[in-house]
Amino acid sequence: MVLRFNLALSLAFLFFGCADIERDSPYDPKSRDYAFPPVSYGTLSYQGQTYRTVKIGGQTWMADNLNYNASGSVCYGNESSNCATYGRLYDWATAMDLDPSCNFSACASQVQSTHRGICPSGWHIPSNEDWDKLYRYADGTSGTSSPYDSPTASKHLKAKTDWSYCGPSGSGSSYSCEDTYGFSALPGGFGSSGGSFYSVGAYGSWWSSSSEGNSYYAYYRYMNYLIEDANWNNGDKTFLFSVRCLQD
Repeated sequence: MVLRFNLALSLAFLFFGCADIERDSPYDPKSRDYAFPPVSYGTLSYQGQTYRTVKIGGQTWMADNLNYNASGSVCYGNESSNCATYGRLYDWATAMDLDPSCNFSACASQVQSTHRGICPSGWHIPSNEDWDKLYRYADGTSGTSSPYDSPTASKHLKAKTDWSYCGPSGSGSSYSCEDTYGFSALPGGFGSSGGSFYSVGAYGSWWSSSSEGNSYYAYYRYMNYLIEDANWNNGDKTFLFSVRCLQD
């Protein structure tokens, strides 16, 4: 296993409907000629919360971070207002609805191909392949490498609000937050098992169901307000990240 350097880390339902905003082919990021239809959201009710849903390509995603009060989950800074804005933060075992010991042991054999975890019935924690598909649709590329780093996807996936800085939509700035597809990625920051919190407003991170197959590390996806890249990393399972659910 090779750990990748992460600047941000070092610094620091059951009713749903969804609208189809899928096009015949992915957006060409080199062209601004395509007139996108307005994004329309469906809804999903789960554990007393109502979430937006949106279809992007052939996938249907939650368009909000999960805010399910699972045992062991926390609000950023232990402030309930941050849960209302950004959803809750979870360690990997909690997100996967596995025994807490799985944060310190190899539990890959317990992970299903579509692993529900703490998501609603009919939904699951996205795998690396699921995230890759979203990234490639957003940046208009194709390929089979996995996990995949996208050079441009985050500016198309970031919410237009709540980031520390976003240039004008359509400006072409590396800092722009265009939310082209309605995914509305939020900068919920992250936390450590020791009770520290980092980078809310500047950094968003979401668990993958894919683990390293070893005791301590699992994959996650992240976006930073400074760049338009959407990237992956592998991190300590005890880190506290956001969760997005994907329909089966």
